[in-house]
Amino acid sequence: MTEAAHIRSYRPADREALADICVRTADNGGDSRHLHPDPWLMPALFAAPYAHLEPELAFVLDDGSGRAVGYVLGTADTRRFAEEFREIWLPRVRDRFPEPGGEPHSPTEAMTALLYRPERMIVPELDAYPAHLHIDLLPPWQRKGYGRGLMETFLYALHGRGVPAVHLSMLTANTPARAFYDCLGFQVIDVPGPGPLTYLGRSTEGVEPAGWAGSGWRAPESAEAARPEG
Repeated sequence: MTEAAHIRSYRPADREALADICVRTADNGGDSRHLHPDPWLMPALFAAPYAHLEPELAFVLDDGSGRAVGYVLGTADTRRFAEEFREIWLPRVRDRFPEPGGEPHSPTEAMTALLYRPERMIVPELDAYPAHLHIDLLPPWQRKGYGRGLMETFLYALHGRGVPAVHLSMLTANTPARAFYDCLGFQVIDVPGPGPLTYLGRSTEGVEPAGWAGSGWRAPESAEAARPEG
């Protein structure tokens, strides 16, 4: 019998699945494989370093067969994470993604340049929201309540560590994702010159995964499927 889909902690065996999910959702929620010659670039920025540096805050949606089809991951302390990104993570990927010289002339060069600027994560206006996160689900698993479950699991874990608040950044043009975050109580944080991004934040208080069943989270049978989510 196939096990029901559920949320569980990240395992090292999920590494390739996390990279695949990231690649297939990194172009404003869509597949980014057409953008970069090396598909590992986006995971090297937005998924793999979190799983490597802070695996205890990485959670996946398991489709019931052991395969991860969605994730939420992040850090409890953005300033510390930026330091560890430079000191620990960057040396692991430097040979694969050499630092581009001069101004970037392509999307790939622009994203590669971000690897060498982890301090970009440190924004004074976000200091009251020390944690940050990334959440992605493959399209067939969206709008079924699992995004909410992933987010509540992450917020609950942060609260248990004494982390008061969390932030995220999103492309302003991604209106479905914004609707999802609004439903979860995230509010806009005013950051000067955000460019194409919107910064959102919320407290970690008042959240307990309603579907948490000890070994993993399962979506409650309710109207959750009608909710927009990223």
